Amino acid sequence: MEELKLFGSFISPFSRRVEWALKLKGIEYEFIGEDIINKSPSLLKYNPVHKKYPVLLHNGKPIVVSLVILEYIEETWKENPLLPDDPHEKAMARFWAKFIDEKSLALGRIAFFSQGEEREKALEPTWEALKTLDEEIRGKKFFGGENIGLVDLVAGVIAYWFPVFDEIADLNLLFEQKFPSLYAWRENFINVPAIKENILPQDQMLAIYRERQKKLLQIPTNE
Repeated sequence: MEELKLFGSFISPFSRRVEWALKLKGIEYEFIGEDIINKSPSLLKYNPVHKKYPVLLHNGKPIVVSLVILEYIEETWKENPLLPDDPHEKAMARFWAKFIDEKSLALGRIAFFSQGEEREKALEPTWEALKTLDEEIRGKKFFGGENIGLVDLVAGVIAYWFPVFDEIADLNLLFEQKFPSLYAWRENFINVPAIKENILPQDQMLAIYRERQKKLLQIPTNE
């Protein structure tokens, strides 16, 4: 039998996207919860370079960095594909995944670190990024069309974590009014069973992140 273990955190968007991919493909795995401060010896052993989660351990071989893990899953288990076959469409999916990661990390840092005018100025690139994504998703159910794919999993941070950041830092995102297409996508995404059944309720997320903000004054920076 194959050995498949995932080292991660229930509140990390980077871990969750890997779990969602495994669930969508119907792959059984063992989840090993990690703490952002007190990381296990196994995590440090399998990811000695970044010392971060998630780490996917497949038959004793570690794969690190969530986007790399998603591609590994896609290449290893072909059922329920997350990327299109067309080379150009596949390249564009990778482009949007990277774009979302870069912008979402920026918003998290803004929400937890900046204040007042500094925050307003820092948020301007985020508004532009969300506007760009709103235009990209317009008229589509998911980023890849009718079926959920890799870009949607990466964008899960927008669906679940942005509202948490908004609540904690009072960012006034107003998704439904400002970004209606992105809001419609969010509704489609969060109602996919594999997603809906594998996420913490928002009130629990809020409580955990508020406590983390007090202790660390930072959000997860895992990849």
